Amino acid sequence: MSRYTIKDIAKICGVGTSTVSRAINNDPGVNEKTKERVLEAVRKYHYIPNNSAVNLKKSESNNVAVLVKGRNNPFFQSMYSVFETELQKHEYTFTMREVGAYEDEMRIAQELIREKRLKGIIFLGGMVGDVDEKLEHIDIPSVLCTVAVTMESCNHSLVAIDDVKESEKVVNYLIRQGHKKIAMITGVRSDSGIGALRLKGYEKALDENGIEFDENLIINMDDDIPDYSYENGYVVTKKLLESGHKFSALFAASDTTAFGAYRAILESGKRIPEDISVVGFDGIDMANFMYPSLTTIKQPGERMAKEAVRLLHDEIEGNSVVSKTIFSADLLENESVKNI
Repeated sequence: MSRYTIKDIAKICGVGTSTVSRAINNDPGVNEKTKERVLEAVRKYHYIPNNSAVNLKKSESNNVAVLVKGRNNPFFQSMYSVFETELQKHEYTFTMREVGAYEDEMRIAQELIREKRLKGIIFLGGMVGDVDEKLEHIDIPSVLCTVAVTMESCNHSLVAIDDVKESEKVVNYLIRQGHKKIAMITGVRSDSGIGALRLKGYEKALDENGIEFDENLIINMDDDIPDYSYENGYVVTKKLLESGHKFSALFAASDTTAFGAYRAILESGKRIPEDISVVGFDGIDMANFMYPSLTTIKQPGERMAKEAVRLLHDEIEGNSVVSKTIFSADLLENESVKNI
């Protein structure tokens, strides 16, 4: 029995899984050379199509789902309407499903595929670890958006920013403002995703500027509180302040965490930015309405959502190979950082 999956054949041929499926089913919309290449790989590697997947393909609807890992993330919430508008332009029906922090997104994705007879799926957030292995049994077109993966090891279409590079950018900015004692709120201790990548960027910036890394200035989010939330930012910043370790600036791994940090700092009798400068990450609209307004890294959410839909549509139509689109983010210099 063949151990090769449709994902393996797609990777070997440099096409999407939907193109493999269309070629096997002799879809006239697939380029003849592409079809020959796929069928040759099928013969060479003894790939046996999954009958349930083939039957699903024949009965699929025009429904596309966006699966969101991080239901309380305002950055993700700002993208929902963009996804809906862009998908409607291609006459897809839009389904949005939020996934809890400890829910299995692959199980939920497979349930959605069966129940909604999905034509395609966009994974928004989440998805750390071996992405290709996790997606092995997702036999419909799919795109990863703002997912924390190692770019080089992912053989799947994705849209993202470089979290390491962008975190390095904001910490370098603090250093240029004269800050050397820079604290950071990162993810929970078990986080191998966004929090870990942004911490890596923080460490790189310190190293490149000859500043010694001080583990006392790194605080993890609380496991018992929803991560990347206002409450978590408040609670862990309060602990950091009570620890007595001195710092002149605080880098929070998300804007919402930074908003919680604001309250803890102000309650302690300190001022922002006169006593402690604060920077966030995401660039959600509320950052501009905080007092003082929050300096942050703004992710291009609208452009990322549009690109994810474009890639998914191309894969559904059989016109795309695996594609990785990495956007740059912008440093928004607002009022929460003091030049010392």
